[in-house]
Amino acid sequence: MVDVRNDPYADRVVVRRGGAGRTIAIIAILALAVVGLLFATGFWKADVKGGDMPEVSVKGGDLPKVDVDSKAVVVGTKKEEIDVPTVGVKDNGGD
Repeated sequence: MVDVRNDPYADRVVVRRGGAGRTIAIIAILALAVVGLLFATGFWKADVKGGDMPEVSVKGGDLPKVDVDSKAVVVGTKKEEIDVPTVGVKDNGGD
């Protein structure tokens, strides 16, 4: 049996500290767990359906003809009358 009363190392305390690498690893594992949970619940989807490539045809020396369905952008101006409130100024009589 070991006699700890006469052990010169009995009063030493060994403290182990995790380094920055351990902290980064824990954060990365937690982030992966959150992403996995989001995919598993269907909250976050990696759905790549649809999205056809545009049809492109080129004849020698011509610019390519591209068939793309895009949103219509409507730009224009129109006349409009706006009622502006009248602002009054009171004279305090003290000049």
